[in-house]
Amino acid sequence: MMRKIVLGIGGSSGSVYAQRLISKLSKIKDIEVGIVMSTNAIVNWEIEIGPFDESQIPFKIYTKNDFNAPFASGSAKYDTMIICPSSMGLVGRIATGISNDLMTRAADVILKERRKLIIVPREAPYSLIHLRNMTSITEAGGIICPATPSFYSGPSSLVEIVDTVVDRVIDLAGLEVDTYRWGED
Repeated sequence: MMRKIVLGIGGSSGSVYAQRLISKLSKIKDIEVGIVMSTNAIVNWEIEIGPFDESQIPFKIYTKNDFNAPFASGSAKYDTMIICPSSMGLVGRIATGISNDLMTRAADVILKERRKLIIVPREAPYSLIHLRNMTSITEAGGIICPATPSFYSGPSSLVEIVDTVVDRVIDLAGLEVDTYRWGED
């Protein structure tokens, strides 16, 4: 069965998480991925990684105001949306139901259709407002998976550290990923 996934790339720091997620998703069979990026996502990508080259992305990228994108409607049956990384401004707009662009509209659709929304906030520390907004999203059925790496697998490079978060996100999406598992050899 073909899985349909929306990947939202928000404007916070942490572009490497999105880059690794795209790389890993491109190796998974039987998925269709649509991407929407904020303006600041591209700015941060270029600051943190280097020039953004859309031709190097193996999935279709929709513009941030393309409300004709299939995942702007529940009838397209996208089953999962991942926002990685997510700014707290984006979290706040989603938590309060403000659908002022394609990314927030897609998140609204996923929540209203009771499908899987996974948000990877990249912020520290959290204010009370941040915590309340993340609570609202969780109460609405979303999953908050902070970009908090783990170290029990003994990562030895930045990529391996990033992958501890990215692999967790892929697991949460219900996709297969070969990764370190606690208590397994």
